[in-house]
Amino acid sequence: MTPTAKAAHRQPFARRTAVNSARRPPSPAAGAPRSPRLALTCTAGRPEPRRAAGGSRAGDGRGSAPSHPGRSGAAAARPYCFFLCSRLMALKRMGIVKDYEKIRTFTVAVVGVGGVGSVTAEMLTRCGIGKLLLFDYDKVELANMNRLFFQPHQAGLSKVQAAERTLRNINPDVQFEVHNYNITTLDNFQHFMDRISNGALEEGKPVDLVLSCVDNFEARMAINTACNELGQIWMESGVSENAVSGHIQLIIPGESACFACAPPLVVAANIDEKTLKREGVCAASLPTTMGVVAGILVQNVLKYLLNFGTVSYYLGYNAMQDFFPTMAMKPNPQCGDQNCRKQQENYKKKEAVQSKQEVIEQEEEIVHEDNDWGIELVSEISEEELMAASGPVPDLPEGITVAYTIPNKEENAVTDETVAESEESLEELMAKMKNM
Repeated sequence: MTPTAKAAHRQPFARRTAVNSARRPPSPAAGAPRSPRLALTCTAGRPEPRRAAGGSRAGDGRGSAPSHPGRSGAAAARPYCFFLCSRLMALKRMGIVKDYEKIRTFTVAVVGVGGVGSVTAEMLTRCGIGKLLLFDYDKVELANMNRLFFQPHQAGLSKVQAAERTLRNINPDVQFEVHNYNITTLDNFQHFMDRISNGALEEGKPVDLVLSCVDNFEARMAINTACNELGQIWMESGVSENAVSGHIQLIIPGESACFACAPPLVVAANIDEKTLKREGVCAASLPTTMGVVAGILVQNVLKYLLNFGTVSYYLGYNAMQDFFPTMAMKPNPQCGDQNCRKQQENYKKKEAVQSKQEVIEQEEEIVHEDNDWGIELVSEISEEELMAASGPVPDLPEGITVAYTIPNKEENAVTDETVAESEESLEELMAKMKNM
């Protein structure tokens, strides 16, 4: 070891650190951007933050820089959406989404924070949704650990409370409003209707979309009743009892079939749904199926809110056959929900008014519709003469015809003479032509 190395080795740790720091290039001043990429700012406009009525700590600290583990100084002063820009804004640069920043102005209500609902809420949080309303009355159990979201240390907490804590750490810029109650009871149902009709980012306005991620028919019917009465667009999702298939469905009151228009098999067969669940027996649950259903649900939500791609009215998933059926169901005019029938009448009236207001463009008159150039093949022979000159039609099976027939040959037909016969020689004819 050289004398210089020995001296450096004997230096105290603090002194060596100071020496090494002196050799480094000066760091940028606090608050200064470190690179052009970090100099980007989030330009999406959104309403001023406020504490949401009936929720827990919704919107706290939106005006100031949110605290976040692992972020300090200039990084902590930037909104969280700043760190999402580089990835999500690529959708805008590639022409897929025209205005992705608009996602921060939307409010979505998620009813049921279980295997599908929790993952759905997480995806929307990572996408930068403006506000989430979470509804559930269940608690986190160790039996839920095969799902994709909850963790063992959260056992005993209400699902909405555990979800809010986790989601705030993922994206503190999102406003959260959580409700730990059963929406099917009378008092809670009225409060549920009030929050989806007044719980948007701008208090007093309805949410943009309601997502049903519940696992029972009673809760689905409660959501269906509320949305039909309010005219609220919503999406329904579910996973089958055997956990290998699922579906999502977009329901627009009056325009598409509501959940009461086409009830599921378990209700159509007059089976008590409660008899399917027995104490001590866990229902089948696959995190893969729930992740797929949550993924296609959020994908449909983004396409609907940001207006890109084709929004699916119904999309199923069969894991056994990798089958994705799609369909669109019209509302039932004899639906048992009176609000659904009322919404159907309103939709028909609205559609009739819109059709009258539309300006009908005059189509250019086409000489002949057989082709785009207006060319028509004509003949001096009439259709009757053509039929008379046509040959016999062969005996063909029903539904098959011939394009044309061989014309009949007339035995006594006299051909027209084109050149008259003459006894004159060629020289005489040439002499006549010269004298002409």
